Amino acid sequence: MGERHVMVIRHLSRPDLEKTADNIAQELRSHGITPVDETYSGAVEIVIALGGDGTLLGAARYARAQAVPLIGINLGHTGFLTEVEPDRISEVIDHIVAGSYTVQSRMTVDVTVTLPDGREITDWALNEAAILSTDRAHPSHLGLGIDQRGITTYGADGLIVATPSGSTAYSFSAGGPIVWPDVEAVVVSPLGAHGLFTRPLVVSPESTMEISVLPDQRTPMQLWLDGLRCHEVPPASSMRATKGKAPVMLAQILDTPFSGRLVHKFQLPVKGWRSLG
Repeated sequence: MGERHVMVIRHLSRPDLEKTADNIAQELRSHGITPVDETYSGAVEIVIALGGDGTLLGAARYARAQAVPLIGINLGHTGFLTEVEPDRISEVIDHIVAGSYTVQSRMTVDVTVTLPDGREITDWALNEAAILSTDRAHPSHLGLGIDQRGITTYGADGLIVATPSGSTAYSFSAGGPIVWPDVEAVVVSPLGAHGLFTRPLVVSPESTMEISVLPDQRTPMQLWLDGLRCHEVPPASSMRATKGKAPVMLAQILDTPFSGRLVHKFQLPVKGWRSLG
């Protein structure tokens, strides 16, 4: 076996994580594995993200580019995507050394924005692509089509196209359903929409979602990918969203089912809300 490399990415705005990253690097070296950061251009076998879900979403681009697993250590708040808590870091290292982890493929979404002058912007997201208003005083004017068939138009604050992974994030706060991560589907959720047909839609992963910023839109909109990358979308632009060509692979060392994670992370009262009175 050749030299082994593991990429370690931490939340850079939190200096308190530097020592944790150094400890992980030292432990990896003790097992003959070379730790590297995101500036490394060679091949790695796995990516470790230290922080919350935002850090993991940022690290996903490196894991997806190399088609290698990604594991998150929750040093943030809710940490729905991050696999383990910090008291199990040594256990994570042991599993990486032995290669004794499972991998779950997480669907992504690819987006292409066509600007009025014909130029295109391409990007992708693990959680969601959200096209958002920049004018809080007026609703945005958006059209939605699916598979080349117009569905409806919205006066809304925006529209979210979410993956199953993203169904517990921004889409959830907009009233979208929670989708189990092994279910392939796309959730389309309007934000603050005015109209009768404003319910979230659960769409086939084989479908193409077409979102148009109508010409009478007053101001440019913004397209946010996973809350990390932003593109300006002027009036008379269109966006096409499809199932991503490449997934993100999340490494797992725990056998907790998604239902268990849901109860734990959201602190759900298992006996039901009626029993709390």
